[in-house]
Amino acid sequence: MRRTSRAGRVVASCFAVCLMAVLSMGAADNASRYNDIGHKLMCTCGCGQVLLECNHLGCPALTRESDELQTAIQRGDSENTILIAFQNEYGPTVLAAPMLTKFNIIAWIVPPAFLLLGIAGTAVLVRRWRQRVAARTATEHNASFQAIRERIRRETQL
Repeated sequence: MRRTSRAGRVVASCFAVCLMAVLSMGAADNASRYNDIGHKLMCTCGCGQVLLECNHLGCPALTRESDELQTAIQRGDSENTILIAFQNEYGPTVLAAPMLTKFNIIAWIVPPAFLLLGIAGTAVLVRRWRQRVAARTATEHNASFQAIRERIRRETQL
């Protein structure tokens, strides 16, 4: 009977350790989410700093926004949901980096694509011009061309 109570204590101890580990991981997870998301938001007081790094004493925007962020994390909202809620409330300037929406992706891809197409088109155009000039210089000089050239030399006395 002693072995059974001893085994029960070992099992209970292991269960308690595992339970504490799981609970502390959840707290660390919320703290890391708060830190990660807080660094993706800008302070709206006008300082131009990241939300969690705003160093103004008594900044009203810092306390209000950090409380909203903490509340959203405690509710279990996803990162995307939190960022969209902040963007809807404070405008797109509250985001430290723009979210990847279809419009933003197109806005980032189209200008470099047009630049590359322009460079490629210019290279093709220059190559065609060079081939055309090379073809013209290979023409044969006929007798009438030589006669005209000789007449020009005589008249200009060169």
